[in-house]
Amino acid sequence: MSTDPTVYNHTGSGPARGRIRVLQLYPRDMNIYGDWGNLLTLARRGQWHGYDVELHSYNPGDEMPQEVDLVLGGGGQDSGQERIKDDLVQIGPRLRQWAADGVPMLVICGLYQLFGHRFVTGERSEIPGIGLLDAETVAGSGRLIGNIVLDSPEFGRVVGYENHSGLTTLGPGAEPLGTVRSGAGNNGKDGAEGARFKHVIGTYLHGPILPKNPAVADWLLQRAVELRSGAWDPLPIDDADARRASNVAASRPR
Repeated sequence: MSTDPTVYNHTGSGPARGRIRVLQLYPRDMNIYGDWGNLLTLARRGQWHGYDVELHSYNPGDEMPQEVDLVLGGGGQDSGQERIKDDLVQIGPRLRQWAADGVPMLVICGLYQLFGHRFVTGERSEIPGIGLLDAETVAGSGRLIGNIVLDSPEFGRVVGYENHSGLTTLGPGAEPLGTVRSGAGNNGKDGAEGARFKHVIGTYLHGPILPKNPAVADWLLQRAVELRSGAWDPLPIDDADARRASNVAASRPR
């Protein structure tokens, strides 16, 4: 089955500058630790920049949209990963093609893991990934929990909250989102956090990540608009509240 999209109309006067189609993957099973806030942030910032934002949701058994401009996916427990793993493998070719075509994507925690090659659980069973990101994850013996601060060459300081037991290692086909300044990151050892490939970002940062890091949100929106129309002319947004939230999060101990 499929559901009608939710449309957030632009907030300015006159016609919209365009429409951004956002697809949220598996909101029923992969949506914990505030990850829904990433979707709302993209919707609001898209509106403020003068665009209509069309939100689609996809759960196992739904009909996939033929075309989208931006893809989001959240985190989930091992049980959630088990419920969506077969469906994700089925839609994997379309996601890989979208990524090759330049569609921007942000996937968090559990879906970050399954966008890699595989996730080996604590019971040593293997959940296959779709290989969109050159990364592998193995369950660790403890949890990596707390506030985290990254230095990103693209976005500057990035802050968030990590809570994961999976230990992710990147292959040569992926670059990290950033270098850990404070926190554990992908595995607590190599100083890397997240993964990037083309316009795809995978990360363990909850919080959710986008409200406190508007540069990442606008980067995703810019890539989506450029994919469709080739022109990105953002309107000014007062990000004082976002900066304060980011500063508070960065100052808190783990």
